Amino acid sequence: MAFRMHHIPVCPFSQRVEILLSLKGMSEAVEYNVVDITKPRPEFLLELTRGTTAMPVIELGARTPIKESMVILKMVEGMFPDPPIARTDPHEHALESILAEQQGAFVNAGYSMVMNRDEAKRETYRARILSIYRAMNDILVNYAPGKTFFFERFGWSEVIFTPMFQRFWFLEYYEGFALPSGAEYDRVRAWREACLAEPHAQQVSFEQIVKLYYDYALGAGNGALPEGRTRSTFVFEPDWPARPMPPKDKFGPPATDAELGLI
Repeated sequence: MAFRMHHIPVCPFSQRVEILLSLKGMSEAVEYNVVDITKPRPEFLLELTRGTTAMPVIELGARTPIKESMVILKMVEGMFPDPPIARTDPHEHALESILAEQQGAFVNAGYSMVMNRDEAKRETYRARILSIYRAMNDILVNYAPGKTFFFERFGWSEVIFTPMFQRFWFLEYYEGFALPSGAEYDRVRAWREACLAEPHAQQVSFEQIVKLYYDYALGAGNGALPEGRTRSTFVFEPDWPARPMPPKDKFGPPATDAELGLI
């Protein structure tokens, strides 16, 4: 066994690591410990993370545990360099890193948009994420040698962004969000579609994301309970496939535990 990873199901930061391990043919070499986000972190896990709730965290025997997905990705890439996912040429890796640097703003924009509870501010959030998509489109047009992916194959930038593209299915469902047509978005749209189709990145589905992230659409993140509810949409039981699809209108009457199939 290479190491042990503590992770939350459907967490995009955990999925980044899962995708990288899959690309390296190492999925079976890792012991996974699933963490229930709806319950307080166990003491042993808080000790590993030094009191934070950050996931994933990796144990490497007697070595210091490592948290934060970007740090873990770099460590895994260095520990298991074959096959390389990041570009080994420093200049090429610098190029793909230009795009990777957009991930923080992108993540923040998408989650802020879905959790917004002021209907009058919807267009503000939409404009914000579209501006980031345009910036990413420009980077792909001006720096990416590949026709679809950044380079010729699914690589470093794709590992970083694909889980977020999948999580942002909740924007399609709850916000009616779609990329506009036109040259400002054509290259990033093609890249996004290729990322979503990658066989190594099929750990989650549209239905799963929409059902589990309904509470985010009500402004309650990280396993918190929306007002009037007793169960989080992130509970393990009843499992998500048996539940109905949540209402699309996030500003309408919120669904009850029973309507969400949680009891």
